[in-house]
Amino acid sequence: MTKEDFLIGFQEQFEDTDPSLIAFETNYKDLDEWSSMMALVVIAFVDENYSVSLSGDDFKNSTTIEDLYQLVSK
Repeated sequence: MTKEDFLIGFQEQFEDTDPSLIAFETNYKDLDEWSSMMALVVIAFVDENYSVSLSGDDFKNSTTIEDLYQLVSK
């Protein structure tokens, strides 16, 4: 997994958000499209592509896409 691949995959989960607004330093919770449903979509994306299970606490304790990437890359 490369950082760039993770970012592109994350961006692709958001249908209504311009990908240029989604970078590693982005607070994903501030995106207009972010919701509990999007959290489930991201959980499924990470599980399917990286075989990592993210929890609710992972989202609660992270802020940026970089934070999530660090959790997945462990």
